[in-house]
Amino acid sequence: MNRMKAVEYLEELRAQSDAELQNQLVAAKKELFNLRFQNATNQLDNTARIKEVRKNIARIKTVIAETESNLEKSSDSED
Repeated sequence: MNRMKAVEYLEELRAQSDAELQNQLVAAKKELFNLRFQNATNQLDNTARIKEVRKNIARIKTVIAETESNLEKSSDSED
């Protein structure tokens, strides 16, 4: 995934709700499991996909953490 696609993907993630992000995280983890299983059984043609999915999982987790951090900051400023 080149830099511009990564930035677009992050913007797309930031526009989603928490539930959608959690669903996407679960789906990405399932995909990663399946890719690893295929790799172990020598059925995987595109091994670079594993790295890409791992990075996408990290991006999703980062957006979730940013959202939680922003919620904490906003609740702290209200007190």
